[in-house]
Amino acid sequence: MKKILLGAFLMCFMLTVTAQNKNAVIENMIKEANENSQLEKLGHHLMDVIGPRLVGTPQMKQAHDWAVETYKKWGIAAENQQYGEWKAWERGVTHIDMVYPRVQSLAGTQLAWSASTGPKGVTAEVVILPTVKDAAEFQTWLKSIKGKFVMVSEYQITGRPDYNWEEFATPESYEKMKNDRDAASKAFRENMERTGFNARNIHEALENAGAAGIVSSYWSKGFGANKIFSSRTKKIPTVDLQLEDYGMLYRLAEYGDKPKIKIVAESKDLGVAPTFNTIAQIKGTEKPEEYVILSAHFDSWDGGTGATDNGTGTLVMMEAMRLLKKFYPNPKRTILVGHWGSEEQGLNGSRAFVEDHPEMMENIQAVFNQDNGTGRVVDLSGAGYLYAYDYLTRWLRSVPKDISKHIKTNFPGSPSGGGSDNASFIAVGAPSFNLSALNWSYWNYTWHTNLDTYDKIVFDDVRSNAILTAILAYEASEDDEKVSREKIVLPVNERTGKQMEWPTHRSPERKGGLD
Repeated sequence: MKKILLGAFLMCFMLTVTAQNKNAVIENMIKEANENSQLEKLGHHLMDVIGPRLVGTPQMKQAHDWAVETYKKWGIAAENQQYGEWKAWERGVTHIDMVYPRVQSLAGTQLAWSASTGPKGVTAEVVILPTVKDAAEFQTWLKSIKGKFVMVSEYQITGRPDYNWEEFATPESYEKMKNDRDAASKAFRENMERTGFNARNIHEALENAGAAGIVSSYWSKGFGANKIFSSRTKKIPTVDLQLEDYGMLYRLAEYGDKPKIKIVAESKDLGVAPTFNTIAQIKGTEKPEEYVILSAHFDSWDGGTGATDNGTGTLVMMEAMRLLKKFYPNPKRTILVGHWGSEEQGLNGSRAFVEDHPEMMENIQAVFNQDNGTGRVVDLSGAGYLYAYDYLTRWLRSVPKDISKHIKTNFPGSPSGGGSDNASFIAVGAPSFNLSALNWSYWNYTWHTNLDTYDKIVFDDVRSNAILTAILAYEASEDDEKVSREKIVLPVNERTGKQMEWPTHRSPERKGGLD
C-alpha cells in the first residue's frame, strides 16, 4: 500500500512540476514580449532601411539575407533556399510634372518592372481614350497617338470614399452619386469592349502604336490611396497617378486644353535574379521529424514599403521565433518558420517549398499563417479538418484571455483554395490555419497601396499576435498526440450542383517575368 501511495504521490508531483514548467515557459514568453519587444526595431529595419520587397529586386535579396543574419544572432539556424528565378529589376527615381497649361508636380509613381525613361525623362501631350462605335474606329484613332501619353483608367466622378458620403451627404445626394458612378463605370466598360481590347491587353496595343507612355490610376476607394501593381509594357514607361491629379489631367484633356507632362521614371533592368524562401528552425528533441510551421510571406508590392502586407506577418513570426528560442530552446517537435518569396504573384514560394519537401508534408503537426494586416487576430477557422476543434481549442486555452477573447472560432470551417500561403499546405492535406486579423481599413487603405507604410502598424495588436503565435506553436509542439488530418465531406455547390472537392496542389512559377 505504501508503495502504491508513494507511486501516486510521485506521479502527481511530476504532473505538477510539468504543469509549472509549462506555465513558466508561457509566462516568460508573455513577459518578454511585453517588456522587451523587438517588434519596433525589426519593423524599422525591414520597412525603413530595406523598404519594399518586390520579387527579383536587390531589396528582396537584402531582406532574405537580413532575416538569416538576424536569426543566427538569436542562435537559430537559418538559410535561404532557392526555388527559382525572376526578372531582376530595380526601381529608381520617379518624378512626374505637368508642364502645360501650367506647372505643377504630380503625385504618382512608376509601376513595378516599368521600362526606364532615363534621367532626362520624356515630355509629351496627354490624351484620353476616345469613345468609339467599334474596333475599326479605335484602330483609326490609334494612328494619332504616336509620341503621346495615353490615360487608360476610368475617370472617377468623386474622390470621396463612400463612408464620407454616408456621413455628410443627404440620402438623395448619396444615392444620386452612386447611380451616376455606376452609369459611368458601365459606359467605360462598354466602350472598352467596343475598342476590341480589354483593360489588360490595350497597353500592348498602345505601345505598338507608338505611345510615349501609359498613365493609369487604380484608386483604392480611400483618401490618397492607390493600388500599385505591375507594368504591362516592355519599352515605354507606365505610371500610376493619384486620383486627384489623374482627374485633373483627364478633365484638361477632355476639355481640349492639351495638357503636357514630363515623366522621369528611372529603373534598372538587371537581367535575372534567383528567388528564395528564408527558412529558420529550432530542432525538435523528441520528435525532430515532426514539424510545427510558422508561415508569412516576405515579399510585397512596392508602392509603399509592404508594412501591413506582409511586414506585420513577418514581424509576428520573427518575434515568435525569438521568444520560443529564448524560453523553449529544446522543443519536442521541430519548429520551423517559412518567410516565403513571391506570394504576391501566386503563392510561389510556399508552393515550391511544399513541392520540394514532400517528405515533410505528412509530418506536419500544424501550420500557422498570418497575412492580412496589422490587426489583432479575430478569426480562426478549422480549415475543413474534422477534428480541428479538439486540438485548436485545447491549445487556445493557454492563450491569455485578453488575447483569446477577441478570437471567433469556426469549426470545422472550410479549406482555403488560395489567397495566402496556408492554402499551399492545405492542398496537400497538412493542417494549416490562417490567423485572420482585424480589418483596420486594410483593403482600401494599405493592401497593395502607396500608403502601406510603417506608420500604419498597430504594434499593440502585432505584439498580441506574436504572443498568440508563440503559444500556439509551443502547445502544438508539446501535444502528446499527432493531430488528426481527417477532412470534412464538402457540400454540394449550389451553382453547379456538383460536390465540391478539396483543393489540390498547383506547381509554382519558377521562371517569373522572363517571357
